[in-house]
Amino acid sequence: MPVAVVTDSTAYLPSELLRAHRLTVVPLTVVLNGAEGLEGVETTPADATRALGGRRVSVSTSRPAPEQFARTYRELFDAGVDGIVSVHLSAELSGTVEAARLAAAEFGDRVAVVDSRSTGMGLGFPAVVAATAAERGEDLPGVRDAALAAIARTSIWFYVDTLEFLRRGGRIGAAEALLGTALSVKPIMHMPDGAIVVRDKVRTASRGIARLVDLAVEAAGDDEVDLAVHHLAAPQRADALLEALTVRLGDRLRHAYVSEAGAVVAAHAGPGLACVVVHRRPTAE
Repeated sequence: MPVAVVTDSTAYLPSELLRAHRLTVVPLTVVLNGAEGLEGVETTPADATRALGGRRVSVSTSRPAPEQFARTYRELFDAGVDGIVSVHLSAELSGTVEAARLAAAEFGDRVAVVDSRSTGMGLGFPAVVAATAAERGEDLPGVRDAALAAIARTSIWFYVDTLEFLRRGGRIGAAEALLGTALSVKPIMHMPDGAIVVRDKVRTASRGIARLVDLAVEAAGDDEVDLAVHHLAAPQRADALLEALTVRLGDRLRHAYVSEAGAVVAAHAGPGLACVVVHRRPTAE
């Protein structure tokens, strides 16, 4: 392909999509109780779940180094691509976009970096759409614009059992976390502008799943959609979520993917996470 698409490990793309679209993934780093590993390469969701379940927990994450991106870009150019579109985790959550932009400066206008303003398949769907545009022969601006259009058509919501992990990681304010703990509520979060904010509060996990379904169906409207469901150590919740969405959306549902969230999201969301991503398909897609 004349244009290659790069993303990062927090996209949690199913293996079949990675293979089909030849996406290049740059991993973030996770540090679990002092042990450092690359997400999806050396550190798994199970590793993070075990660490989070311990009495003394020290879990942190870090962006890829700019040189890691520069090395990836050089390898792709050496392989014969003409341009690169690099689509990444929200800049509100991580310095990954900044690192990619620092690396891209070495290559001038041959690399375009895009902030997905999301994570999980909220990042993954725009990366796939960009790769599909590249496969059609679009030039770099066309591939970049395809990613941006997909971002505007993609929404993410997630349920967590507690706000504590998000508070520890600095992804949500202490006041929000205290409110959730004091009232024993279960929060539903979304990312309207790339930052994590509370959308709703419910009393039980079952109501949380039901609310995720309602929000996803509302976002789909009358469009055909692709869905992704993520979980962390909660496969039954993911199954219940997908089953309900399949019934509610009917023949408007084109493709659905289920995957466990990786160690980076695990470190900040905690076990029990259930997440749904809705990608509204344009008529030409």
